[in-house]
Amino acid sequence: MAEAADLERTEAPSQRRLEQAREEGQVARSRELNTFALLSAAAIGVWLSAEGLRNAFAGLLRSALSFSPALAADPAAMLARFEALAVHASVAIAPLLALLFAVALIAPLLLSGWLVSAKALAPDFSRLNPLRGLANIFSWSGLAELGKAIGKVVLIIGVAAWASLAYTERTMGLASEPLSAAIAHGSRILGLCFLAVVGSLAVIAAIDVPFQIWHYRSKLKMSKEDLRREAKEQEGDPQIKAAIRSQQREMARKRMMAAVPQADVVVVNPTRYAVALRYDDAKMRAPRVVAKGMHLLAARIRALAAENGVPVLEAPPLARALYRHAQVGDEVPAALYAAVAEVLAWVFQLRRHASHGGRAPAAPADIAVPAGFDPEQSARTASSLS
Repeated sequence: MAEAADLERTEAPSQRRLEQAREEGQVARSRELNTFALLSAAAIGVWLSAEGLRNAFAGLLRSALSFSPALAADPAAMLARFEALAVHASVAIAPLLALLFAVALIAPLLLSGWLVSAKALAPDFSRLNPLRGLANIFSWSGLAELGKAIGKVVLIIGVAAWASLAYTERTMGLASEPLSAAIAHGSRILGLCFLAVVGSLAVIAAIDVPFQIWHYRSKLKMSKEDLRREAKEQEGDPQIKAAIRSQQREMARKRMMAAVPQADVVVVNPTRYAVALRYDDAKMRAPRVVAKGMHLLAARIRALAAENGVPVLEAPPLARALYRHAQVGDEVPAALYAAVAEVLAWVFQLRRHASHGGRAPAAPADIAVPAGFDPEQSARTASSLS
């Protein structure tokens, strides 16, 4: 039961799922919105350019019907005249066509924005499967489209019938008007009826747009298993990530251990902590921690130091403070400068002794660190106060 519930698509689509669908050319579309936008643009364009179109086509009609008998007997001249009239008609109607072309491009952007997808242009032969077509027809989506089409036809026919009945008397009265006035009044009546039909399409578009958005997101719904799989793909397999982190730690450990032979001194606890320091006054502002470790790693650092002749100093408070407050590659904290300087002075004395001989310098003892830097001292203080 739990597995079946996981496979049910009850979860809203993730942002990644929406992006993938968009890359495949799947976006919410509303043909009703496009139809309403085109018819509205046509109505507005015709309304605004009606006078200019009327004058232009009236002139074209007069020019087409006025020609000499000699011109009618010359096919080449008639063809040239027809071409000239066609050019003038195209120029007259070009602004309206440009408006419709622009609206046809912009209308789909209102719902889904600009989208160019090569995957949407790829051939999909599964669409030729008649069984799939029948399944789509009798699906909930197909039934909804059928109901929407029937409702659209009923609404448009009803509005058109109402508009026709509302202007019946005016339409019958056109026969008693002069020709120019009858044409003007008839055009106005047709325009108002057309606007009524466009208004009915606005109602259809207002219903269809939310429905298409809901239907689109409903198709992209995901199951809980889908969400888990997507999260795993985005974040990576935990086992693979753990293996990568382990390899990264191992590589960092190898780099750190390779730096121990170049260290100037290793400060130890003596067995629990080990911190290797290096200082080059020509390249560094302050000494840096080049390696550090606890327990087995600390023992390995001490062994490498012994193998490569790196001095090892037992200074438990300083070792604990350096381990707690400095990472590998960091400069030692400014508060520990004095303590580290005392250690480095001893290292320089050892080098001088190795090169010039004489009495070996004594290792510094009881190196003090500022209050609060030694974690064990802080723990003891807190325990005594409590």
